[in-house]
Amino acid sequence: MQNLFRMTLGGLSAQYYFRQLFFGSLFLAIMVWGQFMNPQKIRIDFLAFSVLCTLLYPYSRFVYERIVGFIVGDNVFFWNAGFMLMVKAFTMMICWMFSIFIAPIGLIYLFFYHRNNAG
Repeated sequence: MQNLFRMTLGGLSAQYYFRQLFFGSLFLAIMVWGQFMNPQKIRIDFLAFSVLCTLLYPYSRFVYERIVGFIVGDNVFFWNAGFMLMVKAFTMMICWMFSIFIAPIGLIYLFFYHRNNAG
């Protein structure tokens, strides 16, 4: 069981995980701030879901970056920096919102990747 957790949840490097967790926490902060702007309607289930999305965000982003890396390869594209920052923020938001659905794909990938490399 411990090996399962190490190969899945511990499958990302600490540097990558905490970097992505930082960006996911920014979305969490926005959601918490939005909830506390109207204290009469604070929804604990929404806040719990937001925390779950934040914890799963690094694995969701891992899947996104793997797919983009596969499609784009080693090509380099030159775009307007403002446009690219908007696209990056949008993809980060999508990965955060749907992390509960996307992250399991990344966890399964990490499990098989580490299992094959261990044996």
